[in-house]
Amino acid sequence: MTEIRWDIKSGTSVYRQVADAHIKHWIKTGRIKAGEVIVWRANLSGWRKPEELKDLLPYFKLYEKACSGKSERRKSARMTVSVKKQIKSILLIDDEKELCALLGDSLSSRGFQMEFAHSRRAALKSLKRKVPDLVLLDLRLSDGDGMSLLAIIRKMPIPPVVIITTAFGSEEARSEANKMGAYDFIDKPYNEEDIIRRIRKMPTKAKHGEL
Repeated sequence: MTEIRWDIKSGTSVYRQVADAHIKHWIKTGRIKAGEVIVWRANLSGWRKPEELKDLLPYFKLYEKACSGKSERRKSARMTVSVKKQIKSILLIDDEKELCALLGDSLSSRGFQMEFAHSRRAALKSLKRKVPDLVLLDLRLSDGDGMSLLAIIRKMPIPPVVIITTAFGSEEARSEANKMGAYDFIDKPYNEEDIIRRIRKMPTKAKHGEL
C-alpha cells in the first residue's frame, strides 16, 4: 500500500512529500493550526484547507479539545486559589448604608474583619489599599454597575471570592455573574444568618459554576 504524502503550502513556502503521520501529528500538537496552511496530495483536485478534509479534521478537534482542557484547568486553579484560605476579611460594597451597618455588626460580632464601600469609586480605592478574602457586592451602585466592578475584581492577580447581592436579580444576571467568576448570588432582601451560613459553609475548594 502506497504511503500517503502531503505537500504543504504556507505563504510562499512549500514543503514537499510530508508523511501522513507527520502532518497529523503537527495538527494534533498545534504546529499547524486552522487557517494557516493549504495542502495537496494525490486524488485531490487542487490545494485545500486541511481543516476541511475529512481525514484531517479529527486531528484539529483533538488539538481544540486539548486546548480546552488546559483552559479549564487554569480556570479551576484560579477559582480554587480564591477560596482556598479561610475567610477572615470581608469588603461589603453596597450603597445602602443602614444595611451595611446591620450586616457589618453581625459579621464583626462573629470575628470577621469588616470594610465598607458605598460606591464603585470607594470600592476601587479600598481594593487598591487592601485585598480582602471575600467581597459582598451589590449589583446596583450609585456611581456604576456592580457587574463591571466584578470584571475588574476577577482580573486581580489573586482575586477575592465574590458573592453578588441584589434586589434586581434575574436568571440572565445570575448566569452572567457565574460566567464572570462570582462564587454565589444572593437575592435581597436576605437574612443575615443566611449570609453567615453561606460563608461558613464555603468548601476548601470551590468549582466554577457554584451559583
